[in-house]
Amino acid sequence: MSSPILTLGRNSFGDPANEGNLLSQEEALALLYEWVPNERLRLHMKQVGAVMKAWALEKEGADELTARKWEQAGLLHDADWEKFPEAHCRMIIEKLEELGVDAEVIHCIASHGPRYFGVEPNNTMDKMIYVFDELSGFIHAAALIRPTRYEGMDVKSILKKVRTLSFAAQVSRDDINDAIGRINTPLEEIIQFIIDHQKNVV
Repeated sequence: MSSPILTLGRNSFGDPANEGNLLSQEEALALLYEWVPNERLRLHMKQVGAVMKAWALEKEGADELTARKWEQAGLLHDADWEKFPEAHCRMIIEKLEELGVDAEVIHCIASHGPRYFGVEPNNTMDKMIYVFDELSGFIHAAALIRPTRYEGMDVKSILKKVRTLSFAAQVSRDDINDAIGRINTPLEEIIQFIIDHQKNVV
């Protein structure tokens, strides 16, 4: 995300009474397809959702409901970007509040770009969507210019592209560095995890 976006003006989202309330996978995908006509943006959101769910299960020892929360935040984090760019995040937050979705999912979406939305990542789920959002898209951009796409892609080549500011110039290196600085996992490990878990998402 590179465009300046108005802050949300609040730090509280959803209703704590809705804890555990999630859209079904069918409902979440229906919302995705209704709000996001662009196929490439839908793929980005599906990839972030898949990587979030995988991290929750493999690294956080999450149960299935918690993993679904992580996945749903990733799947819908950019749902209003295409149709409502001047109200990005605000529109999807209001929609999910209206639908009674778990407040942690909504806060996670609100915190995926702290310098744009003015909402700081509070917990691990918040921090990881911030980490995965920019890097997932960056790694996919790198895959698209390779004849073999993800096959044979290595961490070293991605690190080199991160340092090459002319590549995917719209991806903020400051955001990547800030996000990585908030967690205790090296950038190299995050890159490998994303490569492994988003390469087969369609």
